[in-house]
Amino acid sequence: MSPPRVSFEFFPPKSLEAERSLWNTVDRLAPLQPEFVSVTYGADGSTRERTHQVIQKLLNKTALLPVPHLTCVGAPRDEIDAIADSYWNMGVRQIVALRGDPEGGSDAGYSPHPDGYAYASDLVEGLMKLHPFELFVAAYPETHPQALSSDADLDNLRRKIDKGSRRAITQFFFDNDIFLRFRDQVAKAGIEVDIIPGVLPVTNYKSLLRFASACGTNIPSSLARLFEGLDEDPVTRQLIAAHVSVDQAEALGREGVEDFHFYTLNRADLSFAVCHALGVRGSQ
Repeated sequence: MSPPRVSFEFFPPKSLEAERSLWNTVDRLAPLQPEFVSVTYGADGSTRERTHQVIQKLLNKTALLPVPHLTCVGAPRDEIDAIADSYWNMGVRQIVALRGDPEGGSDAGYSPHPDGYAYASDLVEGLMKLHPFELFVAAYPETHPQALSSDADLDNLRRKIDKGSRRAITQFFFDNDIFLRFRDQVAKAGIEVDIIPGVLPVTNYKSLLRFASACGTNIPSSLARLFEGLDEDPVTRQLIAAHVSVDQAEALGREGVEDFHFYTLNRADLSFAVCHALGVRGSQ
């Protein structure tokens, strides 16, 4: 079996220490020659500027293909269009188009900006009118927490694809059966989209519980047992985490999955180890 294609997600740093961590992570993972690297984008203006700076540096200082996130929350269309124009002029040709969480977080109620793009499907449509971007969108195997139903969530994915996107990156998950059922549902619905599963290596189990609660991800009891009693044992925890992600990716590979998107949390070691175990060598 050929090694899978991989990509990585980073987030813009908020401090000098965090910036060093990010670029150390980039240096460590770049030799694996990922298909692309995405950079997240927050609801506040300072985070947006940091995202722009990271993208610019990735373009200028590395051979990586940077793909910025762009959300429609809390901003008018003119502002979002200007950001998209600036990315295009920088040489960016791919964008992850998202609705985004409001500034209060995922639990806060969402209200579209009165002069903005209301939802991700509207953002996809608007971006495609500006430039011929290749657009990635989000997909939710366990249904978006704010969706009225799984059918409504599937319809939302369809709208994003109908407007011009062709690739979707999933929220992280740990139950492969859920992903495989979702993939079957998408195909049965006639939605033609490449689905890239998102993989989150578990750097900290307690933090994982918070992430999972916010996005509606199920944590299997088997996973909880694996990390039980390891709160003060980071070495064993890291070994277990690598095993879990390798096992998950290998099982998905047997089901025909050839692409994986790793949520790195700006830490390289786990993602690097998992990729190595999957046969991803790059140019070391």
